[in-house]
Amino acid sequence: MTGKVVIELEKVNKWFGDFHVLKDIDLTIHERERVVICGPSGSGKSTVIRCINRLEEHQEGRIVVDGQELDDDTKNVAAVRREVGMVFQQFNLFPHLTVLENCMLGPTRARGMSKAEARDRAMEYLERVRIPEQAEKYPAQLSGGQQQRVAIARSLCMEPKVMLFDEPTSALDPEMIKEVLDVMIDLAQSGMTMIVVTHEMGFARTVADGMVFMDEGRIVESAPPEKFFANPESDRTKLFLSQILSH
Repeated sequence: MTGKVVIELEKVNKWFGDFHVLKDIDLTIHERERVVICGPSGSGKSTVIRCINRLEEHQEGRIVVDGQELDDDTKNVAAVRREVGMVFQQFNLFPHLTVLENCMLGPTRARGMSKAEARDRAMEYLERVRIPEQAEKYPAQLSGGQQQRVAIARSLCMEPKVMLFDEPTSALDPEMIKEVLDVMIDLAQSGMTMIVVTHEMGFARTVADGMVFMDEGRIVESAPPEKFFANPESDRTKLFLSQILSH
């Protein structure tokens, strides 16, 4: 990839107590690049992206996001979080706020935007994720797929430079997965820089510029999707793909 480096991880290590969850992680993400991280449960995938916006702290190595190094300086952390959107497995919407209010909260609080401007922006992104008609409803009145699309719109309302997705379809019923993936494909095609932890290999083949396979806290293999799927180098990657693609 050419273009500006937006995210850089160098020799990142993390422990939960005695458990060494990330081992010497090196990862570089360029502007407009779309990277899919896959691997078995417990391989450290989600921890990597949670470290990128400092939901988890790494203990060794460097993480630099858009020129800001993530360290103990809380100003840096706040600056990074303004530029990095995150979509979780569980939608994390505020149940007592309408869809529209959920989307307006970030721009008014963190970006100092007027309510009128925030409302216009929220409606623009609800349109983009194809649910503008749900704006006045509360999260509990929506399906899981609709809630996840609201969560994506809410992140987009902050106009982040990077979007992180942590298994965004894993809590959804099968028939709702496609509607969320379609929104993500649309987002990818518009040039958004994205890191996606997912088992959805069809989505990965459609949008990824790079595939990263993790196992036991390490990056085992990193390759463009055509090579990753057709000709993986590591036996561990081959085994994982044979299991996941046979379903």
